[in-house]
Amino acid sequence: MFKDIKEELKKYNPLIHAITNPISIRDCANVILSTGARPMMAEHPEEVETITKSAGALLINLGNLTKAREEAMLISAKAAKENNIPYVIDLCGIASLSNRRDLALKLISICEPGIIKGNYSEIKALYDEAYKGSGVDSDKNLTTEEIAEISKALSEHYKTTILASGKTDVIANGTDVYLCNNGSAQMATITGTGCMQGALCTAYLSVTDSVDAATTACQVFGIAGEMAETPLGSGIFAVNLLDRLSTITESDVERLGKLEKY
Repeated sequence: MFKDIKEELKKYNPLIHAITNPISIRDCANVILSTGARPMMAEHPEEVETITKSAGALLINLGNLTKAREEAMLISAKAAKENNIPYVIDLCGIASLSNRRDLALKLISICEPGIIKGNYSEIKALYDEAYKGSGVDSDKNLTTEEIAEISKALSEHYKTTILASGKTDVIANGTDVYLCNNGSAQMATITGTGCMQGALCTAYLSVTDSVDAATTACQVFGIAGEMAETPLGSGIFAVNLLDRLSTITESDVERLGKLEKY
């Protein structure tokens, strides 16, 4: 599957419109570039409709909201609906901030996302309004088994693919649930890896279906993290991660991928 996705991205060189937070915007753009797609990070409300209409896929990341960014997200979701543009919504921060959860629900109602992505706490918060987390970090008490069941229920309810990221990534599409056990503990030492994973999913979604985009992105991103490990510190690791994402091969994924059905 990775071979097909890689070839399609190289062939079509799609534009990926990403409305994401400034903390990770450069990293997300570089991840998209590593796939062969073209990033555009437009977020001005007067620009986003035009950009979304011309994009192969749209990423909406709820991190670091502003009034202008929120307005832009709503405009882009509407444009995606009207022009059949697939998109990923990253639920960054909804476990601790009710306004972000409300915005997520509004965006999902405007246009059904191809992939709803979040960490374990964010996926739990989408499922259970009463649940509260801390900041943008995932609750270590949430188990893979619990999140697998929640993700399946959410995927059935919203009729879309759910990606819950964690030590084990969980991908659910209503009928099947997949677990991906690729990744490195060192990924937690740099900021924005969750956002970067969402950017990778979005690039893949521009050329394939949502389940293949999510499962392949989880494997590729996790394997790149494993291959990037270094004793030299988080700065070198961050550079290594991008290098690995831009050079990873089909044989790497076939050899090192750890994807299984739940």
